[in-house]
Amino acid sequence: MKLDGRRESSNVEDRRGISGKAVAGGGIGAVIIAALFAWMSGGDPLSAGLQAAQEQMAQRTETVDEQNFTEEEQALASDCKKILASTEDVWGPVFEQMGATYTSPTLVLFTNQVNSACGNATAAVGPFYCSGDQKLYIDLSFFTQMKRQLGVEGNTFAYAYVIAHEIGHHVEYLTGTLSKAHAQMNQTDKVSANKISVRLELLADYYAGVWAHYEDKMNHSMEYGDLEKGLELAKAIGDDWLQKKAQGRATPESFTHGTSDQRKRWLKRGYETGDMRTSTFNVQNYNDL
Repeated sequence: MKLDGRRESSNVEDRRGISGKAVAGGGIGAVIIAALFAWMSGGDPLSAGLQAAQEQMAQRTETVDEQNFTEEEQALASDCKKILASTEDVWGPVFEQMGATYTSPTLVLFTNQVNSACGNATAAVGPFYCSGDQKLYIDLSFFTQMKRQLGVEGNTFAYAYVIAHEIGHHVEYLTGTLSKAHAQMNQTDKVSANKISVRLELLADYYAGVWAHYEDKMNHSMEYGDLEKGLELAKAIGDDWLQKKAQGRATPESFTHGTSDQRKRWLKRGYETGDMRTSTFNVQNYNDL
C-alpha cells in the first residue's frame, strides 16, 4: 500500500514515553505477545491480557526515555497518522452521501499503559477503540510484534487493516449500531451476546473493506498482493483458527469475532462493493454470516 507523500492526520495524541514505567524483567515483548493473542482472540480489549501484564509489572521497572524511539517506530507512527488521515478523507464523503456528518476519532499513541474513558489499559490489551471518548488507542510495539509473529513485513495494508477495523467500530458508534448492539448484549445470555459481538466485529471488518475500496478508488494506493495480505491476516485472527492453535479444538459458542472464513469474507465484500447498505445485522440467519 503506497503512502508516500500523503498527509498525516492532526487528530493524534502522542503519549509515547510519558506513561511512566516500562516493563523490564521478562520484557515488553512477552506482554506484547500476550497482547497480540488477546486482540486476535477477540477478548474484551480492556480486560484481556491483564494477567500477563501484571506478572511483568511485578518485576523490575525502569523509566522510559521519551526520546528513545527507533527509526522503525517513528516510521510506524507516521504510517498510522497517514492511515488515519485516509480514513478521514474516505468516511467524510461517505457519511455526506448518507446525509450524515462524520466526526473523526482521535488516535492515541502510547507506551505500555494509558488512561482512557473506558478505564486504564496496558499494552497487553492490544489496539482498542473507546466510544466513551471516541479515541483509538495503539501501542506501536503491537505492530512490531505482529510483523514478527505473522510475517507481514513490509506490508502496510496489514497494519492499515488493524486501524481500519477499529475505525469501523467508530463508524458503528456514529451510526448508532454499537450502542444498540451493546444494549442487546446486556439483556441476553452469554452465548447470544457472543453472537451479537461476532456481528459487530464482522461489521467492523466490512467497514475496513469499505474504507479500502474508496481509499484505492481515490488514490490508487493498493498494490499487488495487498488485499491478499489483508485476507491472510483476517484468516489468522479468526476465532476458530486461534482456538485450534491454542487448545486443539474450536468452541463456536465462545466465538466473539467470527471464524477465519467469515472475517475474510466480510473484509473482501466491503472492499469489492463499498456498499454501506450492507450490514451483518441485515443477515437474518446467523449461520449465513
